[in-house]
Amino acid sequence: MIELTNLNGVPFVLNCNLIETIESIPETKVTLTTGKYFLVNEQREEIISKVISYNRQIFMNTVKLVD
Repeated sequence: MIELTNLNGVPFVLNCNLIETIESIPETKVTLTTGKYFLVNEQREEIISKVISYNRQIFMNTVKLVD
């Protein structure tokens, strides 16, 4: 889950596993696999960074290095 901000300034938490596309139109439009979309204040690159950070936290302890 990542925290984003609606255009009206209200923060919300989004299940980033449902993100299908992120567009700059010039607002940032996050479209989900369900067809629903959100217009948010964050830039596309910031959302991508949040998703990467979230996934690192989730998978940090699940990957074992092979010797």
